[in-house]
Amino acid sequence: MRSLPYVTRAASGAAAVSLAALVLAAVPASADDDSGFTIKDPRITESSGLAASRVHPGVYWTHNDQDEPRVFAVDSKTGETVATITLSGVGKPRDMEAISVGPDGNVYVGDIGDNLNGSWDHVWIYKFPEPKALKDMTVRATQYTVTYEDGARNAEALMVHPTTGRVYIASKNEDGGGLYEGPAKLTSSGTNTFRRIGEVPWVTDGAFSPDGKELVLRSYFSARGYEWKNGRLGADHRVRAPIQGQAESVTYTLDGKALMFGSEGEQSEVQRVGLGNESSPDGGSKSPSASGSSAGGAKSGENSNFTYGLIVLAGGTALVLGIKRLLRRG
Repeated sequence: MRSLPYVTRAASGAAAVSLAALVLAAVPASADDDSGFTIKDPRITESSGLAASRVHPGVYWTHNDQDEPRVFAVDSKTGETVATITLSGVGKPRDMEAISVGPDGNVYVGDIGDNLNGSWDHVWIYKFPEPKALKDMTVRATQYTVTYEDGARNAEALMVHPTTGRVYIASKNEDGGGLYEGPAKLTSSGTNTFRRIGEVPWVTDGAFSPDGKELVLRSYFSARGYEWKNGRLGADHRVRAPIQGQAESVTYTLDGKALMFGSEGEQSEVQRVGLGNESSPDGGSKSPSASGSSAGGAKSGENSNFTYGLIVLAGGTALVLGIKRLLRRG
């Protein structure tokens, strides 16, 4: 039986899906991006994390929230699952929310969700070697116990730096969260305390660029990129992100030329957004916005539609948060 945190999330997610559908009707799709892919596996109904395979180009790792200890390898060309990896040596997952591939050849899964913002005094990270052959298999995984130096909190973003291998977690809070740094080397024999090193907005997932020079964090309705210097957040800028029903995940493509944005639900879509190199005066990207128009050349009708969409989303955010508060009080 699913717990209250999931009911709370499901109720608010349903409201977000309905409102996002209205926005999608008002905002034209971008003509500049590849179509991405649709996850076809009927077992994948809550795709909460996304990570590009380092061994198998074009393959993405994903997983459900509350599930058995397993992850899926999905082929972006077909949307079909090409391998199901079951993890042994770990306990029953509570709320798997994120996945990342490290430079050590391992896949890291963050069982870090806590929808009541402090109901768990610890969370877990699972690590297993990325398989060289894609087929259904059971692999031995390592389980790490994680705490935060400033107390328990909810989180949905786990990122492994592609060169240092250090693990980071971004907490999720409607008033803003924190970026937490793990120990230089995780230990499976004790507790790994993550310490707060920066402030971040409301985050549902994040990813480092393949060269490790930028960190992208996404929320339900937007995304931002941060320069990564000496293990700390630098200057930030707007990143173009699609509007999705329940925006849950993000990862870079293996070549670093695009971002892949995922959402929850059956037959969920993963949308590809190409990265531009130009920057606007305020530090934001000049690449096309979610409407598919550049910042300086959008038609007035498209701008009006996009503005309308933002108004609807603002109302939707208030409604979703209201539902969450009511259910928590209940």
